[in-house]
Order: sequence, then C-alpha cells, then structure tokens
Amino acid sequence: MPLTPEVLTANDEVVAWLGSLDVSFAPDDETWFTIDGIESPRQIGSDGAGGAFVLLPSQNVLYVSSEGRAGIIAENFEAFVQLAIARPYWLDILKFSAGGDLAEMRRAADALEATLDDEDDVNEAREEIRAALDLPDANDPVSALYDAVAASDVIVRATDGSPFTTLFNRFSIDSNPMLRDAAA
Repeated sequence: MPLTPEVLTANDEVVAWLGSLDVSFAPDDETWFTIDGIESPRQIGSDGAGGAFVLLPSQNVLYVSSEGRAGIIAENFEAFVQLAIARPYWLDILKFSAGGDLAEMRRAADALEATLDDEDDVNEAREEIRAALDLPDANDPVSALYDAVAASDVIVRATDGSPFTTLFNRFSIDSNPMLRDAAA
C-alpha cells in the first residue's frame, strides 16, 4: 500500500518525529499563493520557515516557500517523506546548488550532513520513522531532488499575480565558510 498523508498522519509518533525534522502536517488554512491550472491546491503541511507542502493532482509534492520560490520536490508523497528523512536540510541543498548544479548539490549535502546539529537526534528520528512506516532508505535523494526541481513546470503565483521563481539558488558552499570547511 502506498504511503499517503492520511496513513502517515494517523500515526502520532511518526508525525512527532517528522516534526523534529521540520515537517509539520498542520496545513495553513490561509491561502497566500495560487497554482496555475489547479483550482483548490491540497496543502498537506508546512515547515518552520513558513513554506507549504502541496500534494498536486499528479501526486507530485510541491514546495512553496514564503520567500517567493516554488517547485516540485518529490515525485510522490512517499518520495517526499524519504527525502525529509534522508536529507532534512534539503532546502539548504537547493540554496547552495549554484543555480541547479547536481555536483554542487552533492557537495552541499555532504557538507550539511557533516555539520548537523543534534546528529544523534536526527539519526534517531530517521530510524524511528523508517521502522514505523517500513520505508526503505531513499535511493540517491539528492539526484531525485535535482530531477524533481529541474523538471518542475508548475507555475505558482503570489496573491498579486507575480510568479514565484525556481527553488535552485545561486549560492555554493564555497560562499559559506562553515560549509566550505566541512567539505574540505
């Protein structure tokens, strides 16, 4: 049986563990964006930065940041949960992607993993969620994230009609001394 938001949210312990990885399944009732071609987007959750996770009719998971960036981040809900477990700092991987360079994203993922705060807590959350949901490890989550964002053709708009930009950002880990040192 595929993993769905309903199956996941029925397990309070898993919801709490995912919350420790900055994924909340309490959607925002206030609509602050629109998606071209989708009448009523199904927001399934949010993150601590004010971003929204939306399950599209295609079953892709879309992320809409509160800062005007948006894109598909996973091919389905299960892939989204696997991404959140494997790389809870996935948004930072995109921030330090050097405009969408897969090799740079891999460097960022390695550096971010090396600098994790509360690594034991993150690893415990990963193990508990995988065990409770009987989820396998994600197969190359950085590549899957890159593929999803690169192929994203969804147009998200602010309430004033202006389109959101891609989730790929122009920074690289070389522009951040802490990450640059972690990658060395």
